[in-house]
Amino acid sequence: MNALQRLHAEQGQSPWIDFIDRQLIDSGRLAEQVAEGIRGLTSNPTIFAKAVASGQYDALIRREIAAGHDTRQIFEEIEIADLGDAADILRGVHDRADGADGFVSIEVEPDLADDTTRTLERARHLWRRLSRPNVLVKIPATRAGLPAIEAAIGEGININITLMFSVDVYRDVARAYIAGLRRLLADGGDIRRVASVASFFVSRVDTKVDKALDAIGTDAALAARGKAAIANAKLAYLAYGEIFHGAEFADLAAAGARVQRCLWASTSTKNPAYRDVMYAEELIGPETVDTLPTETIQAFLDHGVVRRTLDAGLDSARDALRAVEAQGIRMQTVTDQLIAEGVIAFAKSFTELMEVIDVQREALAPA
Repeated sequence: MNALQRLHAEQGQSPWIDFIDRQLIDSGRLAEQVAEGIRGLTSNPTIFAKAVASGQYDALIRREIAAGHDTRQIFEEIEIADLGDAADILRGVHDRADGADGFVSIEVEPDLADDTTRTLERARHLWRRLSRPNVLVKIPATRAGLPAIEAAIGEGININITLMFSVDVYRDVARAYIAGLRRLLADGGDIRRVASVASFFVSRVDTKVDKALDAIGTDAALAARGKAAIANAKLAYLAYGEIFHGAEFADLAAAGARVQRCLWASTSTKNPAYRDVMYAEELIGPETVDTLPTETIQAFLDHGVVRRTLDAGLDSARDALRAVEAQGIRMQTVTDQLIAEGVIAFAKSFTELMEVIDVQREALAPA
């Protein structure tokens, strides 16, 4: 087995690819990657913008222009086609896992992040359009997102909760999932087939904390760099175990409900001084997902070390966060800033995607 296959077989972690475009699907490369150990897929507006600009969707855009569809409608057709086909390629993984894996994620537009009602309406719409059991709808972990997450789970919609940085927010997200399952069960629904992941953005924590530590510049500050993100994720996984393998979830587990897995997102290494598979190696543990960009997948296949690390060194993780806070950097402030900045960045990426589609529409429109 290669390193990706060993992640799942030996450690219970599912490696997913953080990339999609039409070429990946039509070339057969996604099917090859699934055979090599990839067990799921995520997407985002930046990835789609690059693909649209490359001309891969020109034929589809021409058809949509002829149908009189606007820019948002054109994007919906692009993502529905790609993610639907990707879900079909991953359906074998899903079936062999009895519905526990093999998912693709489609995102509620980030400009709805502060609107509970419209987020829920959009989640319902995307869920109906894709109409496949191995789809997750992405909803951000904003204050407005939490009630939408609970309501969607209560309707049996699979949800990927995204833009998470804080352990406290993670606890709220986990409990929104549990509350949604209880609603579904009370309404006579089948809680055994509902799936959810809670997506932590990892490397962004170190990027922000390291910048502050660099500005302080003392020996103690510089020694604390590159440790906060992994420590934060380890403590989130500890909270996961307390919630989903404790009394809080016991009755739902007995009724056949699935745990809400932690998903590690943004696991490429942004600082070239760090090992290129640092996050992938240090966040390995059962009942988790790691979404990896293509270059990190290749690096991990080449030299990644497969061993259980996620629940090791918890005292060191706490010490690492205390060392950061000892420099006057409050982790709560950092994570609050990251989610606010993340919503803005996602909205900007979506706006840029719409602009790219507009350019293609103008170029392809009949004279």
